[in-house]
Amino acid sequence: MSDINALSFEAAFAELESIIAQLDSGELGLEESVTLFERGRTLSEHCQSLLDKAELRVKQLTDSGKVEPLG
Repeated sequence: MSDINALSFEAAFAELESIIAQLDSGELGLEESVTLFERGRTLSEHCQSLLDKAELRVKQLTDSGKVEPLG
């Protein structure tokens, strides 16, 4: 499994969807289900963090289309 922090939003979201499908199948053992659930939760947090950062950047856009620095 790759480092979650290195994943783009799209890659993390695709992996999260795959994990959800695997968990929904009901074909996994308990240990594998728990491991996938933990990774899925971390992927979800990563996706939310990336969305929050993107939202902040959009809010910082000025009328001229430039991004204003934080602070």
